[in-house]
Amino acid sequence: MSAARHIRSQVLHHIDLDEIAAMERWYHQLHIPEIVRRYGPWQARFESYLPVPAPDAARQFGLYNWRLTDGWWRELPKAGAQGTFCFTDPPVRPQVATCFIPWQPTEDFLGAEHQPREKNVLRWYLMLRYPDGVPAEAGERWFLGTHVPELLQQPGLVRAFSYRTVKAQVHLPGTWRAGSAPPPGSFRRDWDRVIELWYENFRDWRRAVLETPPRYTAPAWATRPDWPYVQPGEDFASTFLLERPSDEFGRDSRIFVP
Repeated sequence: MSAARHIRSQVLHHIDLDEIAAMERWYHQLHIPEIVRRYGPWQARFESYLPVPAPDAARQFGLYNWRLTDGWWRELPKAGAQGTFCFTDPPVRPQVATCFIPWQPTEDFLGAEHQPREKNVLRWYLMLRYPDGVPAEAGERWFLGTHVPELLQQPGLVRAFSYRTVKAQVHLPGTWRAGSAPPPGSFRRDWDRVIELWYENFRDWRRAVLETPPRYTAPAWATRPDWPYVQPGEDFASTFLLERPSDEFGRDSRIFVP
């Protein structure tokens, strides 16, 4: 049995939108039933979000356009097939950003006092990786000590919290058939932070991020001159979500489709 307990798997996908019909069929008809049947006893919750269509300006921030899968694991079973078949191959291989986080945020920065009916929720979901060669301690000093206080000055920002990712060598269960595993370069695993910034609408997001952002202090190790100071798609990934998942597979009877 894996030693990883009370851990969440985050899997963010990007696909060619021409493939969305085929991918949605594979996802609901084959992939999700395989996961629910095999790993349901280990899962507390298993949810998925379809991203909100984003403005073109969001593409500069490493935008991922297809599902975020959020698995809440009581405990991770052993990796590998472990008495099952391999997973059914998808029709195309997505670009994937994935990490593990604790069940709850490691830091809660802003907005906990709001009651749900007081604010709309447009979630800007971010993954951040400190560039190669940057010690985690140096990245964390800048993020928590310098960047977060400036970030919280965004006009229209409603809620902000973050997770420090789980760095232990843990892996999702299951396996792909030999020769059909995701190709090298299609996975980005080594993220340092998951960050959520909430706004009430895209007007507020544009004002906070594009039009009148706070004055930020770049880290000494920045790899580009503009915020977020790291390379989008390589060290920074994002998507936009609403507050409710589009699917709750642990209790949804609509998993199978014709």
